[in-house]
Amino acid sequence: MRVKECLRPGLIALATVTTLLSACARVGSDHRACPPVVAYPAEMQARAAAEIEALPPGAVLESMLADYHVLRRQAEACQGHSSGPL
Repeated sequence: MRVKECLRPGLIALATVTTLLSACARVGSDHRACPPVVAYPAEMQARAAAEIEALPPGAVLESMLADYHVLRRQAEACQGHSSGPL
């Protein structure tokens, strides 16, 4: 099943904002090279959520944001922490 088939646009926005709210960059204890997870200010997250909600139905950006969400989760797992369930 493809990601955009199982997530509605509103859920994508919620998942993205939740991930952005819970993200923080730190180095894993086993010294693996993990990509950083950037923390965004609340104002930027609110603006992003509003812009995502304003996208037209079926916008390609929805799929790209869903991919970005997955990459952020993978980076968090690499760093040895999780932001919890969505």
